[in-house]
Amino acid sequence: LIGKPAPEFSLPRLDTDGTIASKDLAGQVVVLNFWASWCLPCRQEHDDLDLAWGRYRERGVVVLGVLFEDTPDGAASFRQELGGDWPIADDPGSKTAIAYGVFGVPETFVIAPDGTISAKTTGAVTYEWLTDQIEAALRKGNVE
Repeated sequence: LIGKPAPEFSLPRLDTDGTIASKDLAGQVVVLNFWASWCLPCRQEHDDLDLAWGRYRERGVVVLGVLFEDTPDGAASFRQELGGDWPIADDPGSKTAIAYGVFGVPETFVIAPDGTISAKTTGAVTYEWLTDQIEAALRKGNVE
């Protein structure tokens, strides 16, 4: 999918009411993180995602956690235990995960401001990987 247009989505939010849709995030760098409360590597990467969100949110970068084969109650418990305030959404029927070719969690995609996928990784992300990929996507979009 790298270099290709990111599949569109519209997902029910778990952190607040309403939905979050790819069209609403157009023109921004989006870190799309598929995760689950039962996933040990998802716990390991949580602090790195939180650090990246804290560093880049004022620059128009959105971290979006998409729940994968888990329950909203599991997501709520995970968030309450580990913290974090970036948007999280459910993926009923795993339609978005399927569109992105997700086969396990965690998987993380970086979507550039032009709507193309600029990076993807499987397994727990690191702060270094996130900052490298976010900076590259910001440069690609001339959003500095």
